Amino acid sequence: MELRVAAQKKLGTFSLKMDFTIVGDRIGIFGPSGCGKSTLMGLIAGLHHPDRGLITIDGQPVFDSGERVNIPAEHRRIGMVFQRPHLFPHLSVKGNLLYGYRRCPPDQRKITLENLVDVLQIGDLLQRSVRNLSGGEQQRVAIGRAVLANPRMLVMDEPLSALDDSLKFQIIPFLKRSCEAFAIPYLFISHSLTEMRIMTDQVLIVNEGSDAGQMTAEGLARDAMGKSPDPYTNLLQLRKLRNYDGLFAYRWGDNELLISGDGQQDALYELSSTDIILFKRHPEATSARNLLQCRVGEMFAAGNRIGIVLLCGGEKLVAVIVKEAAQDLEIRNGMEVFAAIKATAFRHLG
Repeated sequence: MELRVAAQKKLGTFSLKMDFTIVGDRIGIFGPSGCGKSTLMGLIAGLHHPDRGLITIDGQPVFDSGERVNIPAEHRRIGMVFQRPHLFPHLSVKGNLLYGYRRCPPDQRKITLENLVDVLQIGDLLQRSVRNLSGGEQQRVAIGRAVLANPRMLVMDEPLSALDDSLKFQIIPFLKRSCEAFAIPYLFISHSLTEMRIMTDQVLIVNEGSDAGQMTAEGLARDAMGKSPDPYTNLLQLRKLRNYDGLFAYRWGDNELLISGDGQQDALYELSSTDIILFKRHPEATSARNLLQCRVGEMFAAGNRIGIVLLCGGEKLVAVIVKEAAQDLEIRNGMEVFAAIKATAFRHLG
């Protein structure tokens, strides 16, 4: 998908002025609250009209003030997922799901209710009133309603910000699975760096009503590390759980990671880059339950620290150490190192 926006909009004292082209199927729009992300979303979806300018999707104008083009929101084929589900209370779950589907021209109905129910695992909810759903169930139905409208793209405006962490990381797999299963490109809007890294590849940065550049989600994480005292956080999707002497063992590339706490068969964990201890040689003994033999694949500066990209059995980790430690260890690209990680260092996200 290619999105081109060269448009301006003034709302009271706030001015939005955008001029960018971004390409990808998993696009993030990132920035602090109040920077203009939702206003931009509204212009793309047709909920608001620019004062002047141009908006095209895959080369097709949906707004062009010069040519007097302004395709109504209902004809842009853009599905919307908001912070709040906004379900129709007088309709059942099935009625909500079919709302957009029935308004979609028959020749564009490539996604069926049966397909969607399988992906979102909501078969047991279809006859229920939406008033009797949990917050997570309501958001899954809202996702389903948007997807079943068979849109050419989805726009998701802070769809997780109203959920607590437990629900948030339950919903993320359904969001990703829906878009991947039906090959729907999307814009994902958030001020959360973690959400950006999980949900997107290419990111447009918005600041004070203007586009402030583009970078990959990984580049965004590294850039943030260099601008704040907070460490880089590794995100690990782990599968194939087994019990091991009071710990949980997961396959991770060619290695196995031992983790304490509650184990799940398919789980997302975060690991701080500062919780990885590096050794030049195999240590004689360590209290850490994980000792990985790795190769240095890349080094990058982050303030007074050095980020070390570790290649470990087909997977990657980023460790962060101060410059003096990098000098003492004589870290260089391609060298072999050993990484020690405590079983308690991993934080379960969902």
